[in-house]
Amino acid sequence: MDCNEALYAMALTRISNFNFATALALYRALGSARAIYEHRADIRDAVDDCPPRLAKALAHWDEPLRRAEAEMEFATRHGISVLTPADPRYPQRLTECTDAPIALYYKGAAELNRLRVISVVGTRHATPYGHDLVSRLMAGLKELCPGVLVVSGLAYGIDICAHREALAQGFDTVAVLAHGLDRIYPPAHRDTALGMLRQGGLLTEFMSGTNADKPNFVRRNRIVAGLADATVLVESAAKGGGLITAAIARSYNRDVLAFPGAVGAPYSEGCNRLIRDNGAALITSASDLVDALGWRDEALACRARREGIERQLFPELSADERLVTDLLANTNDLQLNIIAVRTGLPVARLTALLFSLEMKGVVRPLAGGTYHLMS
Repeated sequence: MDCNEALYAMALTRISNFNFATALALYRALGSARAIYEHRADIRDAVDDCPPRLAKALAHWDEPLRRAEAEMEFATRHGISVLTPADPRYPQRLTECTDAPIALYYKGAAELNRLRVISVVGTRHATPYGHDLVSRLMAGLKELCPGVLVVSGLAYGIDICAHREALAQGFDTVAVLAHGLDRIYPPAHRDTALGMLRQGGLLTEFMSGTNADKPNFVRRNRIVAGLADATVLVESAAKGGGLITAAIARSYNRDVLAFPGAVGAPYSEGCNRLIRDNGAALITSASDLVDALGWRDEALACRARREGIERQLFPELSADERLVTDLLANTNDLQLNIIAVRTGLPVARLTALLFSLEMKGVVRPLAGGTYHLMS
């Protein structure tokens, strides 16, 4: 962690008064929070569209930096990581969002840049039907995509059910909090939160001492949506935080999926309307989810491995195929051209080999022409 950059990012968040989009635009224009500090006296020369109010506020860093230094001491004492967009541990999906925070506080063991991430949200007044949906979703995902990271907000209802069911099925699960990491809200969920530190984590954009005030829950919803490939709405009344998170996810061009409920059921009304208005894809199971997100190939490969079809047992693996798998076993997730150089295989031959390995469930193509060896 670059402590100086983190300090300036923390201070900038306070100076901008949580005007996320403006602060992030400034950050992107100059490349770092430290650069913004260095141009504090001539910021409008460096970034001509910097709002006058923010330009004036940027002249005063003393108090925000003192507060940032105190927070850094708190973070160090309590094993909390301060993440900025320059840190490779920062959630890369969030960097695609125009209002992403430029400082995050994280405590936990889970990798935030997992290959597959879903957010599961819904009403705080979950019914037995909602609890059952979450339970069956997690059990199904364990069979189909066991490496998924599950994100929610630690609130009553669907949130805490998602976290607990994820833990029970062996998933890492991360809670996005609406307050600082010096407290847990609601207190009734402390034991679950502590379990998540070993099998997931706790994430927030708020410094210690920040209360769980109502506006903070709306703010944190954008992080819940931005962390994930897709947001799953389980139960929702006609209005609620789950619908807000779903709307934010759509604004980020992320997938939104929803479970339907009985006509007239008060805590299915929001889901049913969202599906009716084409704001969410209808799902009824984990299988529907992996189909909707295009994760079926991974699911089939996982099932094949569980049935005992391991890579080592493919008798038809040729010498050239073994050359490719040995390379990926040593350094996974390589692009086609890099594999070609390191194996000495012609690209045309390599393309055919990789397709064959994909059909056998041994490798999986990723974005950007990268190939991943299935474990």
